[in-house]
Amino acid sequence: MSDDDTPAPAADPDRSFVAPPRRGLVAAAGLVVLALVAALGIADVQPPSPRPATIPAGEFSAGRAFEHVERMGQEVHVTGSPAAGRVRQYIIDTLTSYGLRPEVQDAVGVNAGKFGDGGMAHVRNVVAVLPGTAPTGQVVLMAHYDSVQVSYGANDDGAGTSTLLETARALTQGGGAKPRNDVVFLFTDAEEACLCGAEAFVSRHPLGQKQSVVLNFEARGSAGPAVMFQTSQGNAELIDVYARTPHPVGTSLAVEVYRLLSNDTDFTPFLAQSRFTGLNTAYIDGSSVYHSPMDRPSTMDRASLQHHGDNALALAREFGRADLPPLMKPAAGDAVYFPFAGLLVRYPAALTWPLAVLALLAVAALVFLARRRGLTSVPRTLAGLGLALVPLVVVAVAAQVLWAVLVAIRPGYGELLDPARPTWFRFGVVALTAAILMGWYALSRRRVGPVPLATGALALLAVLGALFAAAIPGGSYLVTVAALAGALAGIVALHVRPPLARFAVLVAGAALATAILAPTVALFFPALGLATGAAPAMFATLLGLAILPVLEPLYRAPSAPRHRRLGAAPAAAALVVSLVCTTTGMVVDDWDGGHPEPTHLMYALDRDTGTAQWVSLEGSPGDWTSHYVRDHRSLDREFPVLPDGDLSVGPAQAADLPAPAATIVSDETSGDRRTLHLRIASKRDVRFLSFYGEVGDHRVVSATVEGREAVPYLDEQDRFGVVFHGPPTAGLDVTLVLRGTGPFKLRLVDGSDGLASLPGFTPRPPAVGVFGSHSSELLAVAATQSL
Repeated sequence: MSDDDTPAPAADPDRSFVAPPRRGLVAAAGLVVLALVAALGIADVQPPSPRPATIPAGEFSAGRAFEHVERMGQEVHVTGSPAAGRVRQYIIDTLTSYGLRPEVQDAVGVNAGKFGDGGMAHVRNVVAVLPGTAPTGQVVLMAHYDSVQVSYGANDDGAGTSTLLETARALTQGGGAKPRNDVVFLFTDAEEACLCGAEAFVSRHPLGQKQSVVLNFEARGSAGPAVMFQTSQGNAELIDVYARTPHPVGTSLAVEVYRLLSNDTDFTPFLAQSRFTGLNTAYIDGSSVYHSPMDRPSTMDRASLQHHGDNALALAREFGRADLPPLMKPAAGDAVYFPFAGLLVRYPAALTWPLAVLALLAVAALVFLARRRGLTSVPRTLAGLGLALVPLVVVAVAAQVLWAVLVAIRPGYGELLDPARPTWFRFGVVALTAAILMGWYALSRRRVGPVPLATGALALLAVLGALFAAAIPGGSYLVTVAALAGALAGIVALHVRPPLARFAVLVAGAALATAILAPTVALFFPALGLATGAAPAMFATLLGLAILPVLEPLYRAPSAPRHRRLGAAPAAAALVVSLVCTTTGMVVDDWDGGHPEPTHLMYALDRDTGTAQWVSLEGSPGDWTSHYVRDHRSLDREFPVLPDGDLSVGPAQAADLPAPAATIVSDETSGDRRTLHLRIASKRDVRFLSFYGEVGDHRVVSATVEGREAVPYLDEQDRFGVVFHGPPTAGLDVTLVLRGTGPFKLRLVDGSDGLASLPGFTPRPPAVGVFGSHSSELLAVAATQSL
């Protein structure tokens, strides 16, 4: 007799996995367990408490490191400025006091980012070597010491710089065995401008020509755990070393996501060369201070500095004593890894597909067994799978709508990735996610059934696991392990008779999914911010789908009479919590002197026309900025250093400021080639000096600036162009080789910082601040010259 001819056993009266007594109490107990698991998982990825300066010399102390932050974070220290020189000298003096012999690499670097903008810079890197006792290679610890033009750089990257200094002190003054391998401390210049210091080290310094393991330390905020978010390809063996640090926090999902983004750090030039492997670490919460005047020592969470330092020192010692040759080349593959119960769980990426297939088979087995018991059918499970897509989509839309509403109420948020005090808002998004999920479940469970919805949700997770295995293997664990745990728990529960024991099994499966997904939600909120709140909200939804059997007892049995109010109660309660949290967030996160409203303003003077404009990147200018700008227009042709597209603009009084100029040193023609040797100089004290060909003009065959080859053509701008940061006072030595012998037009733009001396400018009130942007407070002067 076939399976279809075998009568199915009698179904449970409510067609669910379990019908426990006192449903509400049992559900509450299960949710308390899951909440505790989530809290423990999130606590595991938080930074450790900062340690005082009185701890033993061989250990990392945030107290000692913070003294460096205070010294270096006293003033804005942009590349090429006297303040940058003072920070550089402090680093040199500190390293010298540890018995090291630092040197300054004085060179010109070229933009090495993923999307070149013609950036170049005169850089002065600080390099110091702690010689190994019997070196098998070298490990490079790196951080940049420059800041952006409006920031004090206490976190970005005073955190990394002070981490390296305190690590150097512990290795040289802390006693214990000296490293076997050479340890190079690299303090780069011009990271903020163009990654040019790192590029100059990689391409011009002798130590940059050696195979190395590179460890970069960064900050994109003021708080949170130090997350290892980027690796070189073939990272399996490096991850094994990283897992031995005191507080390993990182996920292979973050590595996969970062590889898809346009973001850059000093790690990028190293990744472009096959002779380097390495890890990139940063803390990223508190992003409202990023690149802004609020990035001062007082805003730094010293726990984050401690986390940076504990791991940096541990990695320096691990790689310092390791046999480096196997680690300085890519392993056979990447590792899949994630935080779990205080550890960094990892397995070879080669297991990604077997686990994804196993999850699919486990879910299929659960559906088969549940069907045999009359709890579901294949069509109903498929319907549950399709319905499970609904909350994912609705939650993503709702999270972005919530952010749009917040921006509409408080326009300054539009310039931020996250509010200055984001905690209440994050709770609000999580509660909103719960409200949508439970509302969807209440509407669907009677029509489709609890088990078809649960098995359909697990099937969706398993299918996503297979899709992730194909597209982003490092992220597949999120859904594959959750699907596998839920399916196995469901299979076991079907064979357990006591209702409470059966429910406990389901809670155990849900707890495993919670332990994996909850830290991911917590880490992705600061990583992507509320401005992209859809991502962490969707991860929270995946968690909700994985725990549906635990949510089921919150509702009346499907066989019981319908009670709309009771059915809507869980979703309504979550919605109320969301509204309370969001409202509290708005009250708590008001603008004040310590957390001012971010505003963007710059001044653009065109000497060709004798006109000037106020310019803002704010799409919807706030009250203060609206005093200066009222129209919209594109300025990227006249001022190529600005973004393309319409910007907020307004008329300004033309200041008496000179434009940069090009002087022909020599002009030679050979056939259809014209070689122009130029001296391009600014007539004022500037941060950068730039020059561009006309849009659509492809005549530049080659360009040399200060002895380095420049990019002859910028695809995105459809023109030749160079932006040189920290230009010498005497001007730039430039050689252009052109097609054709006719006149060549150059658009010259230089930029300084500070608007206070300009006619018509009124200082900001205390609750109005400066947005962290490379063009904030920029004073640009441009002119066109025909050569």
